Amino acid sequence: MTRLTALLRRPFGRTASGQPSPWRLAARELLASPVALLSLLVLLAIVLAALFAPWIAPQNPYDLLQLDVLDARLPPGSPSESGGYTYWLGSDGQGRDLLSAIVYGLRISLAVGIGSAVVAAAVGTLVGLLAAYCGGRVDALLMRLVDLLLSFPTILLALMILAYLGKGIVNVMLTLVLVEWAYYARTARGQALVESRREYVDAARGQALAPWRILTGHILPNCLPPLIVIGTLQVARAITLEATLSFLGLGVPITEPSLGLLIANGFQFMLSNEYWISVFPGIALLITIVAINLVGDRLRDVLNPRLQR
Repeated sequence: MTRLTALLRRPFGRTASGQPSPWRLAARELLASPVALLSLLVLLAIVLAALFAPWIAPQNPYDLLQLDVLDARLPPGSPSESGGYTYWLGSDGQGRDLLSAIVYGLRISLAVGIGSAVVAAAVGTLVGLLAAYCGGRVDALLMRLVDLLLSFPTILLALMILAYLGKGIVNVMLTLVLVEWAYYARTARGQALVESRREYVDAARGQALAPWRILTGHILPNCLPPLIVIGTLQVARAITLEATLSFLGLGVPITEPSLGLLIANGFQFMLSNEYWISVFPGIALLITIVAINLVGDRLRDVLNPRLQR
């Protein structure tokens, strides 16, 4: 039985004997690492900034009535021509406050990354469990499809799908689901094959339990630890892919720019020494991805203590 299986069967708080529950112990182990704690705090600040962007951003960067062409391409720390406020991170080519644009861009990047990762995890896990449990031709067919998808470079496959679907947040999320679910399917199948040969699965089959009860109640909980770690890393991967697609002009539309599109908007001004238009959104993207990856790395150690260093 894995650590996560024990967690799913115990309440949060204390056990009947007064000892801390596995949930509390896992939370303590997760926060015991200074790097993981700092990453969680940074990630929490990023998520809160994205959620409360309309209230904390100095400007709505996508309201044309709040933009002034005289404020375009101002360096960091410059006051507005109208005297309204200070552009602490400068402004872009359209006169938008770059700090406000980054905060609003985080909303799009996080929504696309988390949403696509959750849907891809659900689809891939279902496919992997069915392939492992059914076996035979079903397993061979599903895994050949997975091998076919994984044989293509991810960015190339995403570019081909988006070239057909067109721009849009929904289309970007659908594209990321189509190129990411195979990673979950392969991992879920491999873990399910190991678990399906265990004695407790044979005992469940001997009790004539329904296949869906065996899959969801016995096999799935023991397959979750690697899937959770992969899901955490795939969120960062999805944010990176979305930024790449938007930078290439095939991602989100210009009316709802993410961090990748903000970087692309300032790329043309790099040679004129107006670095801040691209550099600051790039730093925000880098911090977000690194924080997610560090939390995922620590989460892997907590869910599987044998991997702790």
